[in-house]
Amino acid sequence: MSAATMGTVPTRDSSLIYIAAFLRSAAVGLVGVILAIALTEAGVSVAGTGLVIGTGLAGIAVMTAIVTFAAERLGRRRTLMALTALTVLGYVAAASATRLAWLLPAAFLGMLNGMGRDRGPAGALEQAVLPETTDAAQRTWILAWYNLVLDAGHALGGLAGVVPTLLVSGAGLSLAAAHRSTFFMCAASAALSVVPYTMLSRRVELSPPSAPVPPAEGDRTTRRAVTKLALLFGIDSLGGGFLSTALIAYWFFQRYGFSEGQLAVLFFAARALNAASHVAAAWMARRIGLLNTMVLTHLPSSLLLMAAPAAPSGALAAALFLGRESLVEMDVPTRQSYVMAIVPPHRRTYASGVTNLTRTIGWALGPPVAGVVMQNVGLAVPLFIGGGLKIAYDIVLYRSFYRLRPPEEAVKVIPRR
Repeated sequence: MSAATMGTVPTRDSSLIYIAAFLRSAAVGLVGVILAIALTEAGVSVAGTGLVIGTGLAGIAVMTAIVTFAAERLGRRRTLMALTALTVLGYVAAASATRLAWLLPAAFLGMLNGMGRDRGPAGALEQAVLPETTDAAQRTWILAWYNLVLDAGHALGGLAGVVPTLLVSGAGLSLAAAHRSTFFMCAASAALSVVPYTMLSRRVELSPPSAPVPPAEGDRTTRRAVTKLALLFGIDSLGGGFLSTALIAYWFFQRYGFSEGQLAVLFFAARALNAASHVAAAWMARRIGLLNTMVLTHLPSSLLLMAAPAAPSGALAAALFLGRESLVEMDVPTRQSYVMAIVPPHRRTYASGVTNLTRTIGWALGPPVAGVVMQNVGLAVPLFIGGGLKIAYDIVLYRSFYRLRPPEEAVKVIPRR
């Protein structure tokens, strides 16, 4: 593909955001693989583990709300650095505490993320900044590259899930000590992301006003669209909460006997497929439209995952899971681009914050329920619940928004399918 097709060269500020996002997502990817295993090995029940994951996501939701309504006043760089400090706290708590009385408040304040994907308040703020560095024609591409960087971090973090096994066999540590050391390593990676944030120019504070208040009367269409999208994204993320990386890793661990080393390879492959799919999504969206790309890739990904529990072997279940991962993230850059396209530039922080907030609330609600269901009903039941919710989301999203096109698509004839 030509340079024009692949998007513009990132600016200095965009590149710094990419670096910080990579360091943060690598830690998230690693924690997603080992968190449930580490906690259950330390004596926390499966239901308790689900509660810890949900509490961490609740902390992410609260902080996303704060970012939505206060980031512009506090300053974007300062906000990003404060979020990083809290994230480090969460990883240190995971390394140091095994009692729920300590874990739950620390997971909340530290925004401990067991989803395996970085979808927190820092990402919401970054998504509002990045589109302002390019034009409408390249907006999807710059977000695609951003998400590729995130998933490259997720992939390498997932592969690093083998670190506890290596520490046990190579350094002679106990499994508990190996898990503690790995969490401290994640804290160090997250802490390093402060460095690129300190190097951001003052221009990141001077973007068009993104007043974090509900749109005025003249913005009724924007308000209705953002509200409806936020509710739909909440349904999708509720389904995603039943399908967190930590709980899926635990399902493979229990159902098929996958070791942590095998899980590390599996989730490395999954995140690599996620990363490649972002570029494919931007290419596809230019041809069939953002909304069509979102729905036509997301819906079959749920069907693939729901078929996995019927697999007679771990290899086939893993293949179905990887098939799902090659499609499930294609709606991410297209969704972000769609939201940024249908709102005025000065509403982008508001729109990004609100839609990310409802997604995080859905994620927070899912894992505690999924943990209880896995423990008391069946290991695979959350896969069916999560997949069903995601399919419902895809259908309602398309029926609700197929007439509302981004400006760059308004002159194109994109057939309704």
